This record gives sequence, C-alpha cells and structure tokens, in this order.
Amino acid sequence: MRLSSQRASRDGYHPIRVSIEFFPPKSDEMERVLWGSIERLAPLQPKFVSVTYGAGGSTRERTHNTVARMVRETTLKPAAHLTCVGATRDEIDAVVQSYWDAGVRHIVALRGDPAEGVGHAYRPHEGGYAQTADLVAGIKRVGDFKVSVSAYPEKHPEAASLDADIDALKAKVDAGADQAITQFFFDNEVYLRYLDKVRAAGITIPIIPGILPVQNFKQAANFARRTGASVPYWLAARFEGLEDDVETRRLVAAAVAAEQVLDLVDEGVNDFHFYSMNRSDLVYAICHLLGLRAQAPKLAAAKAA
Repeated sequence: MRLSSQRASRDGYHPIRVSIEFFPPKSDEMERVLWGSIERLAPLQPKFVSVTYGAGGSTRERTHNTVARMVRETTLKPAAHLTCVGATRDEIDAVVQSYWDAGVRHIVALRGDPAEGVGHAYRPHEGGYAQTADLVAGIKRVGDFKVSVSAYPEKHPEAASLDADIDALKAKVDAGADQAITQFFFDNEVYLRYLDKVRAAGITIPIIPGILPVQNFKQAANFARRTGASVPYWLAARFEGLEDDVETRRLVAAAVAAEQVLDLVDEGVNDFHFYSMNRSDLVYAICHLLGLRAQAPKLAAAKAA
C-alpha cells in the first residue's frame, strides 16, 4: 500500500471534490450543448470548471467569452486555460489582466501544441514565454491567481524520459504552480506509480487525476495515441463490437468510468478532474456514484443578472 501524502487517511471522512473541463463552442449548436451541460452539472457544485484555449485570436476570444459568461451568470468558479503559443509576453500579459478584470482568479497554464499542429517541433514565439514555467511566473506577476499546470503520468510525448518530465513539473512548481492536473489515463496503476515518483522528487502540490469518460472508444483511442496515453487491451475488448450499438456502448462506458474512479477512491484519492467533452450525462452519473448530489436547480442558484 502506497503512503503518498495525497492519499486520504482512512481514519476519517474526506469529501470527494470534482472539477470539470469544457471547451469553447464554435457554433450555435455547440453553444447550446455546452450550456446545457453546464446547467446539468453546475448543481453538483464542482470545485472549479476549466475552459480550454488554443493559439489564435478567435479561440482566445471564445475562451474569454465563455469564462466571462460563467462569472456573470453562474456561481461556478471558472479556470481559464492559457498557453505560450502564438503571442508575445505583452500580449499574454494583457490576456491575463483581462481575466483578472473579468473576475477570474484561476488559470490553467500550459505550453500548448505547436502552431503547426501536433507532431511538429515546438518553437517558442519570438518575444513570448518559452515554457510553461515562464508562463506561470508571468501570470503570478500580473495577479494573485491560483495556477494549475499539467502533469503526465506516462510522460509528455516530447519528453526524453519520465524523470526529465518530472523535472519539468518541478520547474513549474518552483515558478509558483499551485496544483497539477494529469493527462487522462485508463490504468490506475499508471497514476499511482507516477504519484509515488513525484512525491519522491520532493513535489508536494496536489496532483489531480484527469479522467476521460469514454464517449466513443475509437475517438478516445485516437486521442490517446496523440497525447501519449496508453490504451489497455482490456479497455478495447470491453467496447469491441459496439461501434453501431449506441445504447450498450453508453452502459459500458458508464461501468468502465465508474470502476476507474471508485477504485481510485478506494486508494484514498479525493479529487478528480473530468474531461467532459462538453457532454454531461457520463460525468453526472460518475459524480452521483461518488456521492455528489445536486444542491439547487438550474445553475446552482445562478447570480442575478
């Protein structure tokens, strides 16, 4: 049995806390789906919700608009993603200041994928922040934000080794990162071994496991290949033959996700970050199994306009 300081003691009750990731909508229909999911999940009172971000002005604007609307219309605590890609330090600092002015107090700082796409070599923007640790320090200079960063139980695809990747995480912590959220994984032992190695390296911030409920196995497997996450053979076997059987696939997906999170609870894990893909049903079901219940109708006692 591992003895990581992140594990809950079994001597007392430790409440489960969840956070949820969304991505900004690109169309009116996606906007409807997103806010329907937010309305469904907000009454569970997640610890925070994050909104993803990409390089380029249009994506940046959509993220900002989504986060700002959350601040205005809900009691959710939004965390805005921010990357180093495609902008100078001054431009990024201005984005950070705009979040502060909008009432946002939590940023998820990421290096970001190369502007040319995954698989291309990353090159820092001229006059920009070179790496995540630099971005973290820059955010902290602008305001007293809570800053989350990424962590990779199976190492970042571009890292020379897992130890080198843990060194990069330590640099983010030294720059001021408050917590880390992991890339998703399907084998819990991957996360538990990683957590032990991180603690052995002297990193003490919370390392929140990122959970991807499998909405579509083929898409999830492709996503995993791009991000360096392994797909266990047993997971593929559970979805085998269900490509055209949507209802059964949903039942299997719920069972697989529930098994993963409840096993982590048995290991003493209290915090979970769900990659929702802007869909609410699976995440809501998992949260119910974790003991979370809706506290109020609609947008959790949404703020008056």
